[in-house]
Amino acid sequence: MAIPTLVLLPTWGTGHLMSLLDAGKRLLGCRGGGGLSLTVLVMQPPRKEYASAVAATVRREEASGLDIHFRHLPAVEPPTGCAGVEEFVSRFVQLHADHVRAAVSGLDCPVAGLVIDFFCTTLLDVARELAVPAYVYFTSNAACLALLLRLPALEGEVTVEFEEMDGEVDIPGLPPVPPSSLPMPVMDKKNPNYTWFVYHGRRFMEANGIIVNTVREIERSVLAAIADGRVTPGVRAPVIHPVGPVISFTPPSDDPPHECVRWLDAQPPASVVFLCFGSMGSLAPPQVLEVAHGLERSGHRFLWVLRGAPAAGGGMNPTDADLDELLPEGFLERTTGRALVWPTWAPQKEILAHAAVGGFVTHGGWNSTLESLWFGVPMVPWPLYAEQHLNAFTLVAAMGVAVAMKVDRKRNNFVEASEVERAVRSLMGGSEEGRKAREKAAEMKAVCRKAVEEGGSSDMAVHKLYEELSTQTA
Repeated sequence: MAIPTLVLLPTWGTGHLMSLLDAGKRLLGCRGGGGLSLTVLVMQPPRKEYASAVAATVRREEASGLDIHFRHLPAVEPPTGCAGVEEFVSRFVQLHADHVRAAVSGLDCPVAGLVIDFFCTTLLDVARELAVPAYVYFTSNAACLALLLRLPALEGEVTVEFEEMDGEVDIPGLPPVPPSSLPMPVMDKKNPNYTWFVYHGRRFMEANGIIVNTVREIERSVLAAIADGRVTPGVRAPVIHPVGPVISFTPPSDDPPHECVRWLDAQPPASVVFLCFGSMGSLAPPQVLEVAHGLERSGHRFLWVLRGAPAAGGGMNPTDADLDELLPEGFLERTTGRALVWPTWAPQKEILAHAAVGGFVTHGGWNSTLESLWFGVPMVPWPLYAEQHLNAFTLVAAMGVAVAMKVDRKRNNFVEASEVERAVRSLMGGSEEGRKAREKAAEMKAVCRKAVEEGGSSDMAVHKLYEELSTQTA
């Protein structure tokens, strides 16, 4: 009899696709392997730059020798008139319902389950029609998951916009959350992006389980609040499987070290603050000047990955920066020896792993955050979009691994030079706040690594999920 397959339905963004794939690969190794295969349904991405990245991932995984099979779904006409990313992705996925139904029902082996990206909850109906157990894969943290699970009830409790409400938002398991720390898509209730977030939060409750890229020990209180029903009073949430940190590591290479790594080799231990803002992170020219002045005045060594604005009509990916055009006159000369400004892609994981790096100014995307925790690097979060404002709050107020920085949301998350200087000095210097963040980050490094070792909490969560899937197809 053919071995059962677990069907994965990721979205095309790198942080979503690779995270779900890597989580699935952990299940392949359970019980010595051979008890389960993976079938990945690939939606044709709506933009060329995403399509080439997805194609490269598929080629690499097909050559890995693992029992992973890719099925490309027919293309659909992308939706138009969307208010933002959340609405676009949700509607784009919804258009694939018939293709997903045909692909799953056409498989010639037992189906152990369907694992969908959290933007794909419209397809829970397909799983139900086919009597296939369905799981949501949540690429962010348990704090954000708790907010989404809580959102349908909050919709009735808070009748005004969140920023107009008195007091703070109650999310059980977290400290009281200031409305200014809520994710971008929930800040405007009239916006379809908000409506979709409420929709997904409601649909999560129908899943057989929710797989979360987090570690039980780093989000213990919020995971407990979900499990014991405090987040969703009157209705028990699905079982949560914390399997993180799920991080993609490329195998060691014989290539010479990247120029950024060679520069770090010449710096003292824990002396460099690293600034990088993710795959979609670029700063407007006036903001670049503020960062430059703040870094220069801080007196600390820094490695700054500075990207240019996306090309016109070229999507959201930043371009290579023109340093002469963006930076203050004489800046590179004045900071020579203690600074490297890098204008294109940089190997973030290799940099965070380097002993010379002592702090990380980050947009606070969850994948970048987990990488920082994995290497024990404390952070200054600078949220720019998506759920990053809630991540920033969680890192500072709930986990204690970061130094807060004042970000003006009304000015497109603008930060003054003086605040950049203060935050970097606090993180890298002798402040009590910085010392505590460094201690806590070192602690989290040990916790994250222990979780994925044999017998660790995330390893056990993966095995428990494997047993559940095996039982359902027995």
